Amino acid sequence: MGKVQSALTIDDLKSMAQKRVPKLFFDYADSGSLSEQTYRANKSDFNRVLLRQRIARLLTDRSLKTTMVGEEVAMPLAIAPTGLTGMQYADGEMKGALAAEKFGVPFALSTMSICSIEDVKSVTTKPFWFQLYVMRDTDFVKNLLDRAKAAGCSALVLTMDLQILAQRHKDLRNQLSAPPKITPRHLWMMMRRPMWCLNMATTRRHTFRNIVGHAKGVTDLGSLSSWTNEQFDPELSWDDVAWIKDYWGGKLIIKGVLDAEDAKMAADTGADALIVSNHGGRQLDGTSSSIRALPQIVEAVGKRIEIHLDGGIRTGVDIARALALGAKSTWVGRPFLYGLGAGGEAGVKRMLDILYAELDVTMALCGERNITDMGSHNVLSVDW
Repeated sequence: MGKVQSALTIDDLKSMAQKRVPKLFFDYADSGSLSEQTYRANKSDFNRVLLRQRIARLLTDRSLKTTMVGEEVAMPLAIAPTGLTGMQYADGEMKGALAAEKFGVPFALSTMSICSIEDVKSVTTKPFWFQLYVMRDTDFVKNLLDRAKAAGCSALVLTMDLQILAQRHKDLRNQLSAPPKITPRHLWMMMRRPMWCLNMATTRRHTFRNIVGHAKGVTDLGSLSSWTNEQFDPELSWDDVAWIKDYWGGKLIIKGVLDAEDAKMAADTGADALIVSNHGGRQLDGTSSSIRALPQIVEAVGKRIEIHLDGGIRTGVDIARALALGAKSTWVGRPFLYGLGAGGEAGVKRMLDILYAELDVTMALCGERNITDMGSHNVLSVDW
């Protein structure tokens, strides 16, 4: 995968992935809900934050090292949980976890992953994180948590903003389902990506392996589809967070907070961190971008709970902007999928290298030597 090494930006990796991954899977990764207003705002609103340039500062011995929920990380970034990752590249979650481990940043495995918890555990040597969707089948949820604990997962990411699945037009037009149905149209999309087909032929992992064989009555693709459609829980409440936190017994991160009042509720649970996120613009369209929502949440609970940001990051400059507005760390989902689709593990490594280099230079030109020193004094202006 030498070609991915020529990528200079995340957009370069995106272009490579688009040429390599079949349209229905690339569109799944690169889409928002309804008009995609929030999806676009997640990215564009970063440009409304101007950083303060400083000169003649001591810039030797710089460090991007910090911590996330008490774990040391090479830079303030984690790989976000993403569904269907193993359809971007064969054994995608395993490749992503390996790249993250070698680089020194956290990797969070999605409930809706193609590779199972046990698959990822089989190729890693350090603890990874697990993301939970709360399903109506409580026994299944407990079984997932038990498996994550048995695999040594060191933090649980609890996603709170997917009680009801929003409408995503690209997926509907592509007739994408869970799992994807093999139709003549889908086969044509795949045949146009022969290298992807050859890559996928190297693995038998083509379904949601955290679910098939583990959820009651789900033994094949047919039963999985009907089970998935019924399982997201519209009655999810803060009471559920309490019992999940107690059952898990370890570090807990609440994902999907976009409102200051909800942030206070999240802090009240005793969780270790919250992630300011709108699900990548894939749920409520027409709401705030993550970066625009960040300052009010920092003001409301920044002294009570660790705050992370997810959504719209495409450059190291964006990471610096999030830190300057009060985030402790950041998460990336689409840049991860672009890197993975472009070149597997090597592509993910390249994605991390790009963001690291951009963040290092940005930090230095802001006059800082340590990433933990970034803060409001690095902000020149915010236009919203």
